[in-house]
Amino acid sequence: MADSRSVSGVSYTTAGDGYFEKRRLKRSAGIWGLWGLAVAAVISGDFSGWNFGVAYAGFGGMLIAFAILVVMYYGMIFSIGEMAAAQPHTGGAYSFARSAMGPWGGFVTGLAETIEYVATTAVIVYFSASYADGITSVLLGVSLPTWVWWLVLYAVFIGLNTAGAAISFKFAIVVSIISIVILLVFSAMAAFSGQFSWDKVFDIVPDPGQSAFLPHGIVPILFALPFAMWFFLGIEELPLAAEESHDPVRDIPRAGIIARGTLIVTGLLVLFLNTGVVGSQAIGSAGEPLLDGFRAIVGDQLAAVLALFALIGLLASLQGIMFAYGRNMYSLSRAGYYPKFLSLTGKRQTPGIALLVGAVIGFIALVLVDSLGGAAGVAGAIVLNIAIWGAVIAYALQMVSFVILRKKYPNAKRPYKSPWGIPGAVIAGVLSIAIFFGFFINEPARPAIVAIAVVYAVMLALFALIGRHRLVLSPEEEYALSGGLHGDPQAEGYDAMESEMFDPAAKTGPGTTT
Repeated sequence: MADSRSVSGVSYTTAGDGYFEKRRLKRSAGIWGLWGLAVAAVISGDFSGWNFGVAYAGFGGMLIAFAILVVMYYGMIFSIGEMAAAQPHTGGAYSFARSAMGPWGGFVTGLAETIEYVATTAVIVYFSASYADGITSVLLGVSLPTWVWWLVLYAVFIGLNTAGAAISFKFAIVVSIISIVILLVFSAMAAFSGQFSWDKVFDIVPDPGQSAFLPHGIVPILFALPFAMWFFLGIEELPLAAEESHDPVRDIPRAGIIARGTLIVTGLLVLFLNTGVVGSQAIGSAGEPLLDGFRAIVGDQLAAVLALFALIGLLASLQGIMFAYGRNMYSLSRAGYYPKFLSLTGKRQTPGIALLVGAVIGFIALVLVDSLGGAAGVAGAIVLNIAIWGAVIAYALQMVSFVILRKKYPNAKRPYKSPWGIPGAVIAGVLSIAIFFGFFINEPARPAIVAIAVVYAVMLALFALIGRHRLVLSPEEEYALSGGLHGDPQAEGYDAMESEMFDPAAKTGPGTTT
């Protein structure tokens, strides 16, 4: 990589022979594989995590937060669908922001998404370990140290995700269907067992002057929003599967819309019925709320058996979100923002090194946070806040990117256009920013702010000193530099612009739109 060229404050180097061949992904997914990936990535939010929001805002506040997020995610998914169809490569959020706001904007957004997905995977590992140990304790009389469960879960799912993309997508479809069936079975049991009660839904004693619907008033709705996001967090990962989709231009927008409807239905069932069986007061601090729901209906012994199936929902998301951080790190590495060895894919054409490194980071974060977290459940809530804060940063920047790209690249191909257009992106962006600032006035969330600030300070310094001098013309970078006219690896390969960039005799160059 001796040849280099400076553009927009960064330096590009030639990829060299074999660079992209060592970083290939395999096209394996149709629309239902993508649907399965999206649902699998999110469905664990119906099993754990969402319930902490009830403690802040009560059931009424949580319901309002849910409705707000339905609007936010529709605006966002429509906008992301348009950008993904126009930019059918793996970069996702990083790619959108890179095209709109330059290399620094791309890096800041991509890093936020890395934090989101690595932390989200860690949260799912945390809650999966809690479920698994509860099951083995009751059925087998065996309880393992928490960190052992974490190691086992990371190891198993790294193995699954490195086995090949086709296996990952098939697994996602199967576990998504099983998880939905489990939620439907729980819902039927809750509705007809006689355990559901509206008195339990509103059993939080109101503060003076407040109502049973909003026991702590209106402001805590803002605190509940990050936890309500758990019903939908991860659906935005679909663009990361673009280079593993047979027809990303058509299928990614469609799969996102179908998955969105699926998750609204399952989320509402859980919010109403799980709360009505367990009670708002108890569910607000539950480590495994669905398991507590089963216990309330059938007792401890049978609940443990049912929870064994419920654990599938958490494991579905573990696979789906691990897929996401692997592809996110892969794309940033392939372009040179992260160390390039992270994007090597090997014989099975999966980013195994990126998956392993992300797991190590997540495991270390869990150990550190758990050692400082104190009471049970606190560590999970802290890491959850880290994931949510990383997510809302990425969301807001993607919506800004959507608005900029509509103006900046008017001639770029847009096979799918958001039905909500710029207003939809603005609404989603404003709501993301509201959640972002909600963290500042919510003291328990402040450790997440500090953690992310430290990560950003270190990573931005490294990019300024090293990374920005070692970029490569990946499809994401080609799209940005060509004004939206290059960058589809399915149509034109992986190095369409390299001759334009480095051949002194070429008449075109970076930034041209001809």
